[in-house]
Amino acid sequence: SRVEIAPAAVHTSAEMLELAAGIALWSCPPHIKIPGVVGLAALRGIRAKLREREEELGNNNNNNGDATSTRDEVVVRWDDVRMTIQPTKKEKKKLGAEAKPKRILDGVSGAAKPGRLLAIMGPSGSGKTSLLNALAAQVPRSKRFTLSGTLRHNDVSVGKDTRRNRKLLNDAVAYVQQQDVFYSQLTVRETLETAAAMRMPTSRHTQTQRSDAVDDVLRAMGIAHVASSKVGDVKTRGVSGGERKRLALACELVGGSPHVVCCDEPTSGLDAFQAQRVVESLKKLAVDARRAVVCSIHQPRGSIVAMFDDLCLMANGRCVYQGAWTDAGEWFDRLGHPIPSNANPAEFLVDLVSVDTSSDAKQKESEARVDALAAAWDKRVDHEGADAENDVDGPKGGSVPAASADRRAGFAAQFFMLLKRSWRQVRRDGATNKIRLSTSMNSALVFGSIFWRMGLTQTSIQDRLGLLQVSAINAAMAALMKTLTAFTSEKVIVNRERASGSYGMLPYLAAKLCAELPVGAFFPLAFGAVVYPMAGLHPRADRFAKFAGLIVLESFTSSAIGLAVSSVAPSTEAVVAMGPAVMVLFIVFGGYYVNADNVPLCFRWINKCSLIKWAFQGLCVNEFAGLEFEKSGKKYGDQSDGGAVLERLGFDGTTAGDAAREQVNVASFCYLLTLYLLEKNAPRFQSMEP
Repeated sequence: SRVEIAPAAVHTSAEMLELAAGIALWSCPPHIKIPGVVGLAALRGIRAKLREREEELGNNNNNNGDATSTRDEVVVRWDDVRMTIQPTKKEKKKLGAEAKPKRILDGVSGAAKPGRLLAIMGPSGSGKTSLLNALAAQVPRSKRFTLSGTLRHNDVSVGKDTRRNRKLLNDAVAYVQQQDVFYSQLTVRETLETAAAMRMPTSRHTQTQRSDAVDDVLRAMGIAHVASSKVGDVKTRGVSGGERKRLALACELVGGSPHVVCCDEPTSGLDAFQAQRVVESLKKLAVDARRAVVCSIHQPRGSIVAMFDDLCLMANGRCVYQGAWTDAGEWFDRLGHPIPSNANPAEFLVDLVSVDTSSDAKQKESEARVDALAAAWDKRVDHEGADAENDVDGPKGGSVPAASADRRAGFAAQFFMLLKRSWRQVRRDGATNKIRLSTSMNSALVFGSIFWRMGLTQTSIQDRLGLLQVSAINAAMAALMKTLTAFTSEKVIVNRERASGSYGMLPYLAAKLCAELPVGAFFPLAFGAVVYPMAGLHPRADRFAKFAGLIVLESFTSSAIGLAVSSVAPSTEAVVAMGPAVMVLFIVFGGYYVNADNVPLCFRWINKCSLIKWAFQGLCVNEFAGLEFEKSGKKYGDQSDGGAVLERLGFDGTTAGDAAREQVNVASFCYLLTLYLLEKNAPRFQSMEP
């Protein structure tokens, strides 16, 4: 029989081959490496274009000429949405045949209409966020997930994760995540100006139009009074939680005209007043702009409930009620569960569909109640499904607002926009910069005091080696830890913006590196300026310049390694564990503890990749070349000059320039690896299969 290979498997295999080819090319001489890497990048770009063209041709055939129009309203319909998650290997091993897929969503159907605010409610674990993610087409892609059903915008299917649908959804759907993370040192206005620049390139919009768009959304969201305030974070005082939520919504609205707005628990973590202000903004957006607004919400107070137009009540992944909020009381009254007049209806309904696990008897009773409510709703949907479909107001007939042309700015515009944002963040982060400076000065003072005014005695040889080694380790670790913690948090923002197609990874990474260049160079320079004269190292200006240059270069190489590690780490905790573990290997093979000539053959690749080794080698050559040491008077063991020391270390015949070139080689490889990993790990979402 014929064996068919899945396209995803072919794509993954091709990516692994590209990575292997890139690593092999990087180990070649420059005259082979440079054209080879350029050719590999070009081949990768051609493959991406071919995949895009194949998808577009497939979409044209599958859609069979689905019409698009300029209608400004969208009715979102979903039918029989089901989501399951497969058990993990650990669960399978532990439970055996009893390990079964977990049901997250079970046959959920409904609609969201323009001009109305739909609230998705239910107890914890009922599937609220999962349903919202499915409606926004934001379910993370995973082999363990299975997502099926139909998602339509005005009768046009948009559930499948294709380039056409993704572009359409980026234009049509604004998705506000529960976790609102921003660049803390930017003001509210600057944050919105950056978001506007991403969606309103100068090729099609003037600066005045951008400014007007920012002013309009500031007023519409009620945050104009804090436009000049920093957004802030844990260590920087900024705007309140409610203002931050409204800023997250404003960022999704500025410069665009989304027809559907999805918010994941916009009131979580807010006090009652701030929660009401946020929901008022959503209600105003739905009514004034005729948008379909969908939000998951947990236990709203009575004044917030009064603003809801529609309700989708979830329980154990099943829909218990979906329709107008004003009709919910009548429906549950018919089922024998009237809503008390003196109770918050939202709290009563959530309690009604919750499972009480305080005892076996109560658990069975509540599970039976929930099953009966879900079965009653399923029966109504099966009986009145066609009539309910016809009752949904809004555009029909296979039309959907047309996706705009590529709204993303060009490479240069993206670069300068992201450069400005990164520079503001780095320059204004005074707390972090002060801590980094004090840490560098403390290390320099401690090392300078320990190795104070080393002379040219035989014992000073060991002291010099120790100082150069700890200087290399200190510079590397300082840059590594800063990058690990900062970039892992920043990656949350980047992934959110990449999911909406705001910019590419190459301009982002280039802008980030350029913005951090001056500040990143300052701290190792300050360290070198203090420790060098205190320790009495080689007293020549050109030697100090080389010392400082090697320390700065090593700092950037360490940052590059930190970026590569952070690109694959899932969390801050994981990256803080992974980064030092990698650095320990480089320290062991750093040229001080193990002589390069004695490294086992199977580990010599680590020796070649060790930034500590190349920094230590360059510093040693720079320091010992030309030095003459005093004799100790002992019969054995004296080393008369620095050349003998370098020969003993295995560094003879090399120059500081050779070590610097190897550092550049390691740094550039890590930057390219980071770019590859960020591209490979771009946010991808689960297709909703019919």
